[in-house]
Amino acid sequence: MSASTSAERVSRMLALVPWLIAHDGVTIEQTALHFEVSPEQLEKDLWLLIVCGLPGYGPDQLVDIDFWDDGRIHVIDPQTLDRPLRLGSEEAMSLLLGLRMLEQVPGVYERSAIVSATEKLTRAVGIPDDDATVSAEAGIDPVISAAVATAINMSSDLLITYASGTSDVVSERRVSPHQVVLADGRAYLEGYCHLAGALRTFRLDRVIAVSTASGATEEPIPAAAHEVGSSAVLAVASGSAWIVDVLGGQIVGREDDGRIQVRVEYADRRWLVRLVLSRAGQVEVLEPASVRESVSDAAARALMVYVDVQSFP
Repeated sequence: MSASTSAERVSRMLALVPWLIAHDGVTIEQTALHFEVSPEQLEKDLWLLIVCGLPGYGPDQLVDIDFWDDGRIHVIDPQTLDRPLRLGSEEAMSLLLGLRMLEQVPGVYERSAIVSATEKLTRAVGIPDDDATVSAEAGIDPVISAAVATAINMSSDLLITYASGTSDVVSERRVSPHQVVLADGRAYLEGYCHLAGALRTFRLDRVIAVSTASGATEEPIPAAAHEVGSSAVLAVASGSAWIVDVLGGQIVGREDDGRIQVRVEYADRRWLVRLVLSRAGQVEVLEPASVRESVSDAAARALMVYVDVQSFP
């Protein structure tokens, strides 16, 4: 079991007290197993909880939990943490909008789970089934959406007519689709563009027409170059520990010198290399070796430029 980010720890501690009340007398080992942390981490959480409370922070205003006598946990005074947290109205509406937008994204799996979650959240918020107060429009032609979804599921190429938003040019492209992603309320098709000879993203509301390409899918791109979903393990010094929370990294270990080992996901190796170099030695790539070599090569090239500049009279 790995350690967790500060955000995950806060979320766990908020859920911990109500769960302990419902399972009075549970052992530390059983609780740690339920929350997927080590017994040592759980004890740290409990020690922190008993010094938390309401403003004033007197003895009668702190959370009181007994867990050190016989290894079993008893909540004596939960203060205001006796019930699980509930979504606020704004949080629920934001989540509902996100789910309704996600319903319309082509190529999304487990669509039945999305629909089920939407229905449950709608009832929880108190919106009647026939009320269209909360709606989200992706702005994508249903025909195009269906064609993209089919191509992704069947691993077939697409022929698209695309209107660029930067060059004001309409072009015909053959694309080997990988996935559809959402960003800032827009749906983007990510795939290998045979015209550009590289991985590209296309805003789906800018796709004018689409059809299935004849023949088998053709994607002459090395496996190492397409890195969506790849991960790397970094050794991060305390001065750059924000990386864990900002990038949603997972702590997987600790170095003898105090650095934490963090696994982060990345889709573009160049972005990861720039991130490591920007931290000026506070971040080191431990694995994979290919990314470590990329960082080393980029640092060497940067040093050569610096040496060349310094050599001017």
